Amino acid sequence: MYNYKLLTPGPLTTTSTVKEEMLFDRCTWDQDYKNITQKIRSQLLELAGTSEEEYTVVLMQGSGTFAVESVMTTAISTNDKALIITNGAYGERVVKMAQYIGLNFREYSVAYNEYPNDAELSSILKEDQEITHIVMVHCETTTGILNPIDMIAKLSKEYGKTLIIDAMSSFGGIEIDIPGLEIDYLISSANKCIQGVPGFGFVIAKLDKLKACEGNARSLSLDLFDQWKEMDKEGKWRYTSPTHVVAAFSKAIDELVDEGGISARFARYQSNNRLLRERLGKLGIHPYISAEKQSPIITTFLFPNNHFSFDDFYTFVKERGYVIYPGKLTDVDTFRIGNIGEIYEQDIQQLCAIIEEYIGVVTK
Repeated sequence: MYNYKLLTPGPLTTTSTVKEEMLFDRCTWDQDYKNITQKIRSQLLELAGTSEEEYTVVLMQGSGTFAVESVMTTAISTNDKALIITNGAYGERVVKMAQYIGLNFREYSVAYNEYPNDAELSSILKEDQEITHIVMVHCETTTGILNPIDMIAKLSKEYGKTLIIDAMSSFGGIEIDIPGLEIDYLISSANKCIQGVPGFGFVIAKLDKLKACEGNARSLSLDLFDQWKEMDKEGKWRYTSPTHVVAAFSKAIDELVDEGGISARFARYQSNNRLLRERLGKLGIHPYISAEKQSPIITTFLFPNNHFSFDDFYTFVKERGYVIYPGKLTDVDTFRIGNIGEIYEQDIQQLCAIIEEYIGVVTK
């Protein structure tokens, strides 16, 4: 039952060498382990195209959601107001966080298959002078839409707002000019495009912004400022860290570099995505998101007909070596297939052959 590959947006299929790093037990206080933490922080800054003079990296225990919430509770004070842009379930989760924390915020929502509107956002920013922060998910894995980060960054600069980007499913697989776009906080996770395993998230933060956040956090364990202060000394996490996951992630970053960096990984993901869309299109299985808005990370597909059973389809595909994802929409029936992880053209070709077989069986 374990001999399958994950075609999901994370956790995802990892290399055997990444897995092997988890076979050793490490002490959180040991200098060798702390050196791994510092290595990861330096490498993430390199991938971000910036330096420790302008930005810093903070690792945070837990899933990606923990890292997002750490930014929301630390970067936004009681005197601030956030404009949260949503067109999917993960943007809506940020809204839920804001409600739990008790933040002052305003939600701007558009349909799941649409981009936020430039003119409407500009009008909101002109009218609502209380807004201090803009928050958006870059790649909404609800649908696979890749939101227009350049446009949002331009508005943020124009109106002088702090910009928070949830790049959970995009960083490491899509080039993002963090310093050029003047992103203040970019958040991602170990088990996404860098192809590690679940257990921690990370925040690439503009140093001057983070330094101004002391005392803001409404949570002890999610206090990003305090986590940074401790980690910046010599690589020590405040509380018990996921040592096995950290070691695996260190190896995963090295493998990303060996592959040719973010541009090479993007090319592989994009090739996977194009092939998948083309072959399934010939079977009458069409994407929910239009091609110009589609990310190479994950694709949402509409059910091919009213008789299609996702449970049967899922089981059929899994028994032949691949695990896919259910849909996350309420108004239309869909399923999702991820293109990230240790997945190559031959995997996509094999998957499509399996789907062709299934369609042939159920339409007889």
